[in-house]
Amino acid sequence: MSNYDTRIDTYISKSEDFAKPILNKLRLLVHTYCPDVNETIKWSFPVFEFKGVLCNMAAFKSHCGFGFWKASLMESLKKIDAMQVKGGFGNFGQIRSLDDLPADEEIGKCIQEAMLLNDSDIKPQKKSKRIDPNSIITPDDLSMLINSNPDAKVTYESFSPSHKREYIEWIEEAKTDLTRRRRIDQTIQWLSEGKGRNWKYEKKV
Repeated sequence: MSNYDTRIDTYISKSEDFAKPILNKLRLLVHTYCPDVNETIKWSFPVFEFKGVLCNMAAFKSHCGFGFWKASLMESLKKIDAMQVKGGFGNFGQIRSLDDLPADEEIGKCIQEAMLLNDSDIKPQKKSKRIDPNSIITPDDLSMLINSNPDAKVTYESFSPSHKREYIEWIEEAKTDLTRRRRIDQTIQWLSEGKGRNWKYEKKV
């Protein structure tokens, strides 16, 4: 039986008027195609879980976003041409109205594929822990959350490559998925506070 979280009701009620029907529609589709889904709030926005994080949604001043935790493994997403407006949070681009959403059936296929990945405990292939010093590649799961948190994004984008690398290496060195998620949570919190990875050891000016 689906678990509804009243905090998501509050989140939607406080969103911009244009966003409310979008968020309600996405929420309904998730529950329709994944009856056993659980709702929660993580990283300050709605998250849907089914044997792990399934997908999430967020509302901003002029658009909404919807994304899947294991998007890099999903074939169904490759079949959706939903990026009329580039950028934004998630996998469907910047959603400004219901017309920007893919067809219900297509979204349903994505939800069901995401469920199957979690049910089968299929994980993305881990990237090499060695990071090219001349190239900073932010992991998809970290990038998604940074883009959803304006304060964290400002801090991260202001960092030098070496400061970004400190966070990335710390996350990539996690030995379990749980540890990785905890480190990402901590990263978003520290970034939103304007802190570097080793802020505890930095000299105060």
